[in-house]
Amino acid sequence: MSNTHFDVLIIGAGLSGIGAGVHLQKECPGKTFAILEARDEIGGTWDLFRYPGIRSDSDMHTLGYIFKPWKASKAIADGPSIRSYVRETADEYDIKKHIRFGHKVVHANWSSEAARWALTIEHGGKTSELSCGFLLICSGYYNYQSGYLPDFKGMEDFQGKLIHPQHWPEEYDYEGKNIIVIGSGATAITLVPELAKKASHVTMLQRSPTYMVSRPSKDWIANFLRRLLPDRWAYAITRAKNIWIGRYFYNRTQVAPAKTKKQVLQMLEKELGDGFDIKKDFTPSYNPWEQRICLVPDSDFFHSLKEGSSSVKTGHIDQFVKDGIKLTSGEILNADIIVTATGLDLQMFGGMSLSKDGTSVHSGDLITYKGFMYGNIPNFANVFGYTNASWTLKADLTSQFVCRLINHMDETGTDICEPHLEEGEIETVDMEPLKSGYFQRAVGKLPREGAKAPWKQLHDYFADRKLLKT
Repeated sequence: MSNTHFDVLIIGAGLSGIGAGVHLQKECPGKTFAILEARDEIGGTWDLFRYPGIRSDSDMHTLGYIFKPWKASKAIADGPSIRSYVRETADEYDIKKHIRFGHKVVHANWSSEAARWALTIEHGGKTSELSCGFLLICSGYYNYQSGYLPDFKGMEDFQGKLIHPQHWPEEYDYEGKNIIVIGSGATAITLVPELAKKASHVTMLQRSPTYMVSRPSKDWIANFLRRLLPDRWAYAITRAKNIWIGRYFYNRTQVAPAKTKKQVLQMLEKELGDGFDIKKDFTPSYNPWEQRICLVPDSDFFHSLKEGSSSVKTGHIDQFVKDGIKLTSGEILNADIIVTATGLDLQMFGGMSLSKDGTSVHSGDLITYKGFMYGNIPNFANVFGYTNASWTLKADLTSQFVCRLINHMDETGTDICEPHLEEGEIETVDMEPLKSGYFQRAVGKLPREGAKAPWKQLHDYFADRKLLKT
C-alpha cells in the first residue's frame, strides 16, 4: 500500500479526530489510515483558542472519550488541561505517527469508477493528492481562520486595542485597563471574570441577555467514586449520571419551558442578590435551550459582578468612537480595549469543496442521514456533535458506527456504501440545531434534514445510541 492511498482518511486532529483514530485503530486494526491536520499542533479548538480563562462549558466526564477516563479533580476544565488530555490520548494510543501536520484539504472528489476519494492537499506551499476508500470529517463546524465580526460603524476611529477572542495576542498585558467585551455567549461569560482579575473594570455589552446556570467546577461524586473504585468504573458511573442529568434538564425545557425559565431566573436572583436589574439584563426573550445555556463554573461571573470589578450593560451599538463605544441611547462607554466576542463563522467540512464524479456538491443541498452521513454521498461521514449535550458523546457514537460499517463492508465484499435518496422522496427542512446567531447566519451552508428518521437530526444521545449501536 503506497503512502498516497489509505483505507481511511480522517480530517482534523482535534478532540474528534484523535478519538476517531483510536476507535479505528482498535476496531479496524487491519486498515491503513492517516489524520490530516491543517495546523501544526494536536488539539483543534483547544489548541487554537488561547484567550484568558478558556474552558469547556461541558463536564469532562461527558466531553471526555468513552475509552479514556478523565482523572482530574475539576470536571469543568480549562483549555490547557483539555489540550493535554487530547495529547496524552494521542501518545497513549500511538496516534501521532498517523498525523500529517500542515496538510490542508482544499477539495475532495469521489470517483464511482475507482470507488475512492481523491483529495487535493496544500502543504508547504505545494499542492499534492491523496486518496482513500472512506473519508471521515472531524474538523468541527466553524472557520479556524477567522471568527464572526459584525461591520460596526466607526471601528477605524477607535484608538485603543481591538481583539477578537479567536485571535488573542500571546501574553497580552491588559492589567489596569478599561475593557468592553461585546457579546453575552459562553466566550464572553468566560472572559469577563478572568479579565476582571487584572483589569481596572470590565463591561459586558450585550444586545440581549443569555441564560446562565451556575455549577461547581468539581464533581464531588466523581472525586468520591475515584477513591473507592477503579478509574474506569468511577468514570463510567459519573458519565452515565451526567448524561441523564443533562438530558433530564433539556427535556424539562422542552416540556415545561415557562416553568423552567421561572426556575432558572429564580436561581439567578438568589445568586446575584439585590442591586441588579434581572428583567432587563438577565431575562432572555426566548425559552431555555432555544439557544445554548451558558455555564458559570463556581459562580465566578456572578462574583465579579457583585464585587464591582465587572458590570453588564444592555444596549445597542450606534458606532465606535475614539475612546470607546457610543450606544443608540447616546451613552458613551469608555474603553482602552474592546473584545469582540461576537461569535463564530460556521463552515462545513473544514472549508473544503466537494464533488462527485466531477460534479460540484454544495453542503447546503445535502440531506443528513442519521446525523453524520448524507444522502447519495458515498463512503463519507462527518462528525457533528450535539449542541444540547457534550460534543464527544456524538463523536464517539459516530466513530464506532463508521468502524462497524467498514468491517461490515469487508465481510460482505462491498466497496461502496451510500445512503440512497430519490429526489423529492422526503420533505426537508433547514437544519437549525439552535436559534443562536451563528447558526442563523449559516442557513444555506448547513445541510438540510428530513422530517423523520433516519433523515432527521435527533439531538438526543439515548435515541442516537439506540439507532447507531444496534
